[in-house]
Amino acid sequence: MLGLVSKLAAARRVKKQDRKSEAGFSLTEVMVAVFIIGLLSFVAMGPVLNAMEQGRKTAVVRDIGTLEQALTQYYMEMGEYPSSDQGLEALFELPPGSDKADRYRPGGYLSQRKMLKDPWGNDYQYQFPGDHSRFDLYSLGADGRPGGEELNADINNWE
Repeated sequence: MLGLVSKLAAARRVKKQDRKSEAGFSLTEVMVAVFIIGLLSFVAMGPVLNAMEQGRKTAVVRDIGTLEQALTQYYMEMGEYPSSDQGLEALFELPPGSDKADRYRPGGYLSQRKMLKDPWGNDYQYQFPGDHSRFDLYSLGADGRPGGEELNADINNWE
């Protein structure tokens, strides 16, 4: 009987040791899991970021089209385009010193001033008379500087 009791005690000690070694994850296992999750996230983020930048470019093309329409309506009602000095602000309020207040559309030609900024937060550029068309309207791209390639490329109304 004493032999049976000692065998049971030995079996309990073995089970306790087994439970201690299986109680949790080792630091190495956790680090490997974190590394794998990070790697998968990095790989998945490339296409997502690419799609976001393509969306910004599409938004610029759409905004330039909307601004062109507003400038055309301004021209049709006022008989001239806003000067470079008056800029795109003329689409929201009558330019100071204008003698055509009776022709200016109540409320302006655009409803939201956020239209004056591109998706990167830079002002749209406007020049009248334009060097490339009747007026030049463009975004300087992600870097906010003239020229550039890919994300930093200018987007305009004449190409």
